[in-house]
Amino acid sequence: MVKTRISRRSTLLGVASVLATPTLLRAQSQDAFPQSEESISKQLPVRRNVSSFSTQNWQDHFEELGVGCLLADISSRAVHYWGANGTYKLYPSSVPMSEELTKRGYTEVVRKRENPSWTPTASMRERDPTLPDHIEGGDPGNPLGTRAMYLSWPAYLVHGTHDTRKIGRQSSSGCIGLYNQHVEELYPLVQVGTQVLLL
Repeated sequence: MVKTRISRRSTLLGVASVLATPTLLRAQSQDAFPQSEESISKQLPVRRNVSSFSTQNWQDHFEELGVGCLLADISSRAVHYWGANGTYKLYPSSVPMSEELTKRGYTEVVRKRENPSWTPTASMRERDPTLPDHIEGGDPGNPLGTRAMYLSWPAYLVHGTHDTRKIGRQSSSGCIGLYNQHVEELYPLVQVGTQVLLL
């Protein structure tokens, strides 16, 4: 009889610890990515996208492969790249903060820049007048990180970021952001003329 009670008690404790694990993991992930009060007030609740990652086929989104195709999936916060030589890459990304800042549709890469300089747009300055006028490339405070690929839409880019907390979040003013090490890996693969879809 005593053995049965101990077995039931240990089973109940085991179940309780399993049920508590997601809460503990959520708390740990929030501690690992601290936010300022200002950013918390501006953002929607954070939803990470690790479980949303899944490989895709370029044929589902583009009519031809051409020199390459790049898909920025805003819902799953992931960037997919298909090269003309059969290369496939999948990276986590940051996406625009709101639907108002989100542009969707087809475009293409029109130029590329290593260590790009950054100048905030008029709408960015309207939202935050404290932004600097300009930040040179290579500066750790530069929001474009170490590489940038400019799209045919003015002021829209796929670029790196020094602020790794932004990846996997709604955190940009319209651009698609990648970890610096990922954008540095992708940069030499993406040619000017690469087709891009923001979906």
